Amino acid sequence: MGLMEGKVAIVTGAGRGVGRGIALDLAHAGAAVVVNDLGVSLAGESSAESPVAEQVADEIRAFGGRAIANRDSVASWDGAQHIVEAAIDSFGRIDAVVNNAGNLRDSLFHKMTEEEFDSVLAVHLKGSFNVSRAAAPHFKSQASGAYVHMTSTSGLVGNFGQANYAAAKLGIVGLSKSIALDMQRFNVRSNAVAPFAWTRMIDSIPTNTPEQQKRVEGLKKLEPEKIASFVTALLSDAGANVTGQIFGVRNNEIYLFSQPRPIRTAHTSEGWTAETIAERVFPMFANDFYPLLRSSEVFTWDPV
Repeated sequence: MGLMEGKVAIVTGAGRGVGRGIALDLAHAGAAVVVNDLGVSLAGESSAESPVAEQVADEIRAFGGRAIANRDSVASWDGAQHIVEAAIDSFGRIDAVVNNAGNLRDSLFHKMTEEEFDSVLAVHLKGSFNVSRAAAPHFKSQASGAYVHMTSTSGLVGNFGQANYAAAKLGIVGLSKSIALDMQRFNVRSNAVAPFAWTRMIDSIPTNTPEQQKRVEGLKKLEPEKIASFVTALLSDAGANVTGQIFGVRNNEIYLFSQPRPIRTAHTSEGWTAETIAERVFPMFANDFYPLLRSSEVFTWDPV
């Protein structure tokens, strides 16, 4: 008996990379899987690519698992409802949601267009809300369910040229925590996972300098399938007491990330003015200010 035996899971963006690995692992663990993927380009545009959702579903069925393919858009409220309805219609229930679908429209902030910002938030953040919200009534009525939402160190730490992506991924952390708080009384769990993996989502990283080339060679060692077993464990009953957390998976390394809490306090009985704040508070806090680091400057060691 696998950890997900008898359960039904939705995995969005499951046609390739991290999502595909998760869908396959959940199926091997006994879950019936709705494999959702639009089969579009990295920017979210229509393409002539093969129907990847169908290919993954076929792969699952080939080893005796249960799966259906779905090509609805998570960015659409109605599309998300159809994804959940597909799970109910095909398998009779829904137990787990993995919000993995994503796109990229990288641009330096001072050059980013409204469309580039909106399109990324529509898939990552609004898409995670849409699918989670569509599943919520079913989770509530059966008094069980689990969400895993994909975040990123681009939001948790920082990166160049990804204001849209970083805003969406950090927004997902807030969404996950809110779901965990609001639905805890219904025995529903919600966690965020930052995956480190070489996929087409990061295949566009420039390699113009020796430093960039070295970084990309390191990233190529990060296997997307390594994320899957952690997500399966988190969604299973073995993760019943884990909710509201932020994790990272980097090959054989698993991280638990900190969450914002006060680290310094300044107070005065007289009340503050702008002048006294400038004179006393900023110098007092300066040693604890976070430097402007990128993800690659925090995770500096080779993957294990």
